[in-house]
This record gives sequence, structure tokens and C-alpha cells, in this order.
Amino acid sequence: MRVLRTFLRPGWIALAVVVVAFAALCFSILAPWQLGKNSKTSDRNHLIEQAVSIAPVPLASVAPAGSGFRSDTEWREVHITGTFLTDKQALVRLRSVGERPAVEVLTPFRVAGSDRVLVVDRGYVRPEQGQTPVVPPPPQGEVTIDGRIRASEGTSPGRGAAVVDGALSVYTIDPGELSRATSTAMDPFYIQISPNQPGALGEIPLPQLDSGPYLSYGLQWLAFGIMAPLGAGYFIYAEIKQRRRTRGTASTDSAAVTTDSQAPATATSASATSERAARRKRLRAELRGDTAVDDSDHSETTRIGLGPDTEHAPDDVRDKLTQRYGG
Repeated sequence: MRVLRTFLRPGWIALAVVVVAFAALCFSILAPWQLGKNSKTSDRNHLIEQAVSIAPVPLASVAPAGSGFRSDTEWREVHITGTFLTDKQALVRLRSVGERPAVEVLTPFRVAGSDRVLVVDRGYVRPEQGQTPVVPPPPQGEVTIDGRIRASEGTSPGRGAAVVDGALSVYTIDPGELSRATSTAMDPFYIQISPNQPGALGEIPLPQLDSGPYLSYGLQWLAFGIMAPLGAGYFIYAEIKQRRRTRGTASTDSAAVTTDSQAPATATSASATSERAARRKRLRAELRGDTAVDDSDHSETTRIGLGPDTEHAPDDVRDKLTQRYGG
């Protein structure tokens, strides 16, 4: 019960709440978040590996008109024939390619023989300080290009399309947002143009095929979620052990104090017993009529200022002492 009262104090209760909340956060949010990213990266790498091993095919065979976007078709390379719509072009700002700032160029592309319009990412140009970068125009008329199907990146609230320095600008590649900004219906995915194609600009490389650190991060969060309760358990064990050691030391000190307090009483009792024994001994000597002089009487007769004891000396000794000292 005493131990239970100890751990019902506010400090220990707060520690228990923090440990439980942290462990729950690790197991329910942080570890799944990192492991989920690892799964997505692995799936993406698998799709890229498959796509690069397959030759380009016509767009209609992979993504027919009106079919929408299917995730299993991402990164597939397709042929498209049509015309670039330069009047609906937009710039994607605040991008990075090769660890340097870049501006990607989105130019809608109308598929030949239909009203179908796709957003084509033509690549990138480097930004110019204080002004809109110069973007080479795409070829006029009908052309055939190869490109890879890519999923929309979506648009964050407040980060929609806007006109900046006279050019339509966006911050993510979102065909839906560009469709609203240009009042033109577009497919929900976009095409990342392949290198050396008509109208292509700076090449945007494919992602590196590694899973990244997400798996190790997820395992670390799981380990932290396990270690937190174990650490709290160790602190509880150390606290109980320390309290038991303190109680044992206090009991030993109390016993030592009790023994020390009894020692003087024992000595006093022994002294009193010795004095009583001496008195009984003298009383028995008096009752027997013992004429022997005890130590205290002898010491009285031999004090300084008194003459030699001649009363009990032999006659010849007494005569000599009388002649020397008189009496």
C-alpha cells in the first residue's frame, strides 16, 4: 500500500500519461506514416521498373478518352499526336532540378481528331532574377510526342493559379486547377514529355529507384514506442529498490542507537553489584572477628605526617623504632 501511494503522486501520474501517449503516438501515427511512405515508394519503384522495360504505345491503348486516371498506368510511356496550345501555357514556380531552382513549363496539348486536351510538362528552364524567364515556344502545327503518364499533384488551399509578372503561374502540377484557370476541360492526369521530343525543354530525370530511409524511420518509431514503457518500468523498479534500501538503513541505525543507550545502564548495574558484593564481604569479616586491617584502614595509618606503625611490629623492631623515633 505504501508503494502504491508513492506512485499515485502527481509527478508519477504525469510520467505515466506522457509515456502512454508517446507510445500510442508511435504505434498509431508515426510508425505507420513512415512505413506507409516506404510502401508507396516501393510501389512507385516497381511501376517505374516495369514502365522503362516496355516500349511506348498509343495513348488510347493505355488511357482511353473518358477513362480517367488509373494508378497502375502511371509512368507508362505513350505516343500522342496533336497540337500545343501555347495561349493556355502556365509556369510551375519554386521547383528544383539538379539541386538548383527551376521553373517547369506546362503547355496544354490537344489530341488530334478530338476535343481531348492533356497537360504536357515540357521540362524546365532556369529562373531569371526579378523577371519571368524566357521560355522557348513549342513547334506550331501537329506533332507527335512521347511522354510518360503522371498523376496529378493536387493543389494546396491558397496556392491556386495566379498571374505573376504577366504569366499564368501555379505551384503544383494539377490539371484540374489549370483547367479552371484556363476554362478548358482537361484529363485528370498529365504527360511528362520524354527527352529529345518536339517542344521538350530541360529534362526532368526519373526518380532514383531506392526505397529511401522510410523503412528504417518506421522501425525506429516502433522501437521508441517499445522503449518508452520499458524506461518507465526501470525508473519504477529503481525507485522501489531505493526506498527498500533506505528503510533497511533506518532500521539498522535504530537498532544501533538502542544498543548504545542500553550500554551505560548495564555498566552502572555491574558497578552497583560489585559494591554490594564488597559490603557483604566486609560484613562477613566483621562477624567472624577478623583482625586483619583492610586497605582503607592501612592507608589511613600510613598517611604523611604519621609515624611508623609500631603497635603490630615485633618487640625487637619496636625497641629499635623507639630508640630512633622516641615514644
